[in-house]
Amino acid sequence: MTSANTGTEVGSFASRFNLQQYVVYLGFLAIFLFFAFMLRDSGFLTVRNLSNIVLQTAPVTIMAIGLVFVMSAGEIDLSIGSIVAVAALAAAVTIASYGMAAGIVAGLGAGILIGLINGALVAYVRLPSFLVTLATMGLFAGVSRSMTDLRSISVTNETFTGFFGSGSLLGVPSLIWWTVIAIAVGHLVYRETRFGAHVLATGDNARAASVSGISVPKIRLAVLTISGGLAGLAGLLYAGRLQAAKYTLGETDLMTVIAAVIVGGTLLNGGKGSIVGALVGSLMMGMLNNGLILMGLSVSDQMIVRGLIILTAVAVSLRDKSR
Repeated sequence: MTSANTGTEVGSFASRFNLQQYVVYLGFLAIFLFFAFMLRDSGFLTVRNLSNIVLQTAPVTIMAIGLVFVMSAGEIDLSIGSIVAVAALAAAVTIASYGMAAGIVAGLGAGILIGLINGALVAYVRLPSFLVTLATMGLFAGVSRSMTDLRSISVTNETFTGFFGSGSLLGVPSLIWWTVIAIAVGHLVYRETRFGAHVLATGDNARAASVSGISVPKIRLAVLTISGGLAGLAGLLYAGRLQAAKYTLGETDLMTVIAAVIVGGTLLNGGKGSIVGALVGSLMMGMLNNGLILMGLSVSDQMIVRGLIILTAVAVSLRDKSR
């Protein structure tokens, strides 16, 4: 075999093997094996610890699904953490006065409404999504603090807490059911529907998508509304699991969600993404936090590690986009 043929075959293999497509799975395996070895005597591999990782990452996974749609369309949503707090508090306050059904409507409605506001400003006022959601992030962080004067609101409705957090069905915790359902529906819509194809086309080239007949403003409005609604659902999951709502809910999740989505294979500039990859990325970030805590690392050290992972993922993402 000649060197020219060898070079051609290597190039062909490289074109077929997309590092960015598999990095999340390789990274997940590498981190798992590292902690399994380093923390073999610290309880990392126990069923209880591993199940806790899955349960703790459920709200992050839900938010990550919404962010996959947003980033695939070439936009960003920085307000999801604030939406979580507002939705959880709205649900908790409403449940106390009007019952479970009204509380669910209030929590999800708050998330959808904020998403609609973000989407309308981006799609029709034509403001950059980064600036819009940065502003609403601060705005609704303030709203969540003023809603209850910084007080925590208990959620004592056992049906609500069981359905959204502490309960189980067929022996499987409700948080896992929510994760499975959200991933299944999100993947189906993202990969198998015309809407999903339009989202990807918008993120890849908005002008070309518009020329081809896609309503780009409607797509942008839709993805930011979806993101807001799923952040509202994450707020309900937090309130159900913790049996309480507070303004601090979700305020540290933004970095983790973005990391999960980018590491999971969604391109920073849009046009490509993965719902399943976001799930694996979310679990990887949860496993990383869990392992670092068991190793005794401080919160600042954990932030440094997450930041390095995001930088690596962004570098791979941009390299893939430039090919």
